[in-house]
Parts: sequence; C-alpha cells; structure tokens
Amino acid sequence: MANGKPGVPVSFDKVQKSFGAVRVLEELNLDVKPGEFLVLLGASGSGKTTALRILSGLETATAGRVLIGDRDVTNILPKYRDISMVFQSYALYPHKTVAENIGFPLKVRKVNPAEMDVAIRESAAQVQLDQLLGRYPRELSGGQRQRVALARAIIRRPSVFLMDEPLSNLDAKLRGHMRAELKHMQESLGITTIYVTHDQIEAMTLAHRVAILEKGVLQQLATPADIYNDPANLFVAQFIGSPPMNIVHGALQGSEFVRNGAKIKTPVKGKVAKAVLGVRPEDCTVTSAAKGDLKGEIFTNELIGDHTLVTVKTGDSMLAVKAQKDYRGKSGEKVGISLAKSGLYVFNADGGARLR
Repeated sequence: MANGKPGVPVSFDKVQKSFGAVRVLEELNLDVKPGEFLVLLGASGSGKTTALRILSGLETATAGRVLIGDRDVTNILPKYRDISMVFQSYALYPHKTVAENIGFPLKVRKVNPAEMDVAIRESAAQVQLDQLLGRYPRELSGGQRQRVALARAIIRRPSVFLMDEPLSNLDAKLRGHMRAELKHMQESLGITTIYVTHDQIEAMTLAHRVAILEKGVLQQLATPADIYNDPANLFVAQFIGSPPMNIVHGALQGSEFVRNGAKIKTPVKGKVAKAVLGVRPEDCTVTSAAKGDLKGEIFTNELIGDHTLVTVKTGDSMLAVKAQKDYRGKSGEKVGISLAKSGLYVFNADGGARLR
C-alpha cells in the first residue's frame, strides 16, 4: 500500500467563484491545519459544495488560489492533486466485488497483485468489511456500501480526503454509527479531511473546526464548542443548535434589553433601537407567571425522552424551553420564562452583528 501523507495543510487564498453574473463564492480565505477534520457547513446554496469542487479540481476558481501542502494546485488536473473523494452516491461498480471495488485505484496504477491484495485486506479491515470481500454491491446494505466507498478512498492513502455529504443517504441510526466510525478512522489515519454537510449534528460531532458558509460568505470558523457558545453573529447563533436559539426583538437601552414593558439585564451595554436578544432553550426555565423575565402561555408540550420541550407563546414570539422530563404543563396555561443571565446574547437586528 502507498504510504500515507498525513498532516498536509490546505489553503483557500481569496478564492471566488461566479457562474455568469451569479457570485456563489465570495473571497474565501480558509486555512485547514495538517491532519485536521474540517467541516464546511451551510444550507443549500451556501457555496460549501462549490468550495469542495474547486479544491478537488472539478470546478475552476474564477479568482484566487488553492494550495495543498506547499503546492499551488489551482490549475492542476484532479488526478494530480493527490486527493480522494467520497460522494453522497456511493459510485460503486455493480459488476465488481467488494474487493475489486476497493482495489480499483491500485489496479489503475498497475500495482502488483500480491501488494494489492494486502492493501485491500488492510483497508477493508479498517471499515469492518473483511468478511464481505466476495460480495457484490447489490448484496450489501446502504451502510456497507458507504464503507466500501470509504475503503476505496483509504486505499490510496491520499494527502487529503474530500467528503461530500457521504452519510445523507443513510437512516438516522446508521448515520450515528457511521459518524463514530468516520471519526475514529480519521483520527487513526491522521489524514487532512474536508467534509461538506448541511447537517449540524454531523458538523458538531465530527469536526475539529467548523466553517459556516452562507450565500458564499464565511460566517465563522471555530471549534464546535466555540461556534455553539460564542456565535459570531445572529445567523450562526440560529443555524447551530436543536431546537435553534430563541430570539426576541426589542431595544437595548444601556445594560437592559427592553421589550413590551419587560426589562432584562444583559451582559452588554449600548443604545440600539432595533436589537435582538438570543437565549438557548437549555438556558430558559418555565416558572410562575409572576416570576419570569418574560410572560406567556404554553403553546405545546412535547416529551422528547431525556427532557420535555415546552413551546411558550410570548407576544409574537414562540420560545422553546428544555424542561425536566416529568414536566407536565397544559396548553393555554399562563407561565413565566426565567432566562439564565450567563446564556444571553445580544445582536443588532440590522445585519445581525453580535454586540459584545
């Protein structure tokens, strides 16, 4: 098997992409550390897949440079970039066995059969497929097919793995299992991995760092914990978290957020006529109507398992509260919501900038 080249840095240097008059990727500056698992996260149309395709050589950048290691690969053909791609569709050869599918990249390179056989068995063992080498893709489950695609990527020992929504065709239980396998595999191989997804759970569980894109613009690049606890702006704050962060519109007056007569002490000071207060559901508590920072009435009550999700209607806002699993409120019941002061965020409603 070819030796791996773990720990190769990747850089996007002022990369732009336009299709005609439509700019899909603004000036993207992004440095991926050697051996890092970086997730490009965004909704459909955010530019994440375009960035991956430019890195792979399947698309050409309109402007800027792409570097793999210290090599400028901007105008180099995909086959000379030393990358392996894993797609959403497994792209397996239906008439070839598992072993033949996995070994195909080495067959193309005319690696001798004995060396190829060892490499196939090693790669298959890494994704727990060593007992299925004689089967055909039609005889495999979705998860097994995706593992064949992973083994085929591993066998080349590339400088960089590129993965485009590789788990989106799997059911929820299998996705969870494959996430754990992928994370373990990447950590053991140490190969720089860039992974595209719209699924925030995948991003938060897999990534060393997450790059959040929206309309072709990089919104924040940070660890999953920092993205969650220290969002750069209102878009990031609402994009990450399930349920998403609660937001309430009002005004910032000094160190108080004011809304419909309610005054809430905030960690920031300023004078902003159109402000947004953000707080996550786990930093809210349902309390008596007399005590809460905000008043409202229960809209729905859902037992999730480890907690009860209570939706409270307050004015024109719906706020989600994670309550104890044995909480039983009734629809229409008047309640208050207490907000943990350490969990409050304030944003400017115009543009969504975070006020610090």
